[in-house]
Amino acid sequence: MIHQRVAVLVLIGALWCGAPRAWATTYAIDQDHTTVSFKIRHLVSFVRGTFNRFEGRFDYVPDQPEQWRANVTIQAASIDTRVPDRDNHLRSKDFFDVEQHPTITFTSTAMTDVAPPSAKLHGRLTIHGIEKPVVLDLMIHGEGKDPWGKIRSGFTATTTLNRKDFGLLWNKVLETGQLLVGEEVEVILEVEGVAPSPS
Repeated sequence: MIHQRVAVLVLIGALWCGAPRAWATTYAIDQDHTTVSFKIRHLVSFVRGTFNRFEGRFDYVPDQPEQWRANVTIQAASIDTRVPDRDNHLRSKDFFDVEQHPTITFTSTAMTDVAPPSAKLHGRLTIHGIEKPVVLDLMIHGEGKDPWGKIRSGFTATTTLNRKDFGLLWNKVLETGQLLVGEEVEVILEVEGVAPSPS
């Protein structure tokens, strides 16, 4: 009788706990299918640019946002606005000072407002040696298998930063009183990751 009671309690406990927890898949960011871009005002128009060298990983499992994580490192010197002189100026001490601060990093800290396919990804962003909290608006595109059998996952992340918060202070005041370069920077990340092949 005692053994029967123990068996019943074990069965009830198993049913109470539900299905086993799914473990997140760690995806390596695919540089060939990822774009790190930004947009900033220049006088009366906008300039767009990209960072072309970066690496990172993110953890993802559908419907379990408490397991989602992201870490990214961007090479600041890889900035590209399609104008070499402007890019060299952006690499200089007036802006990113890439010799002293060669990388831009992001590490996630929390996920909130999860309402698939959207969520807010909180993290710590370091630019020009200055670390600040940021919140990215996330659009989750889910998972899928490519024609070669690799599992891929992707998302779009956007946010707006004030470059002065990160010590990027250079500007010019024009005769009209306008500033040559805007302070707000729109950041757009189109990210696709690939999972490791099963061993």
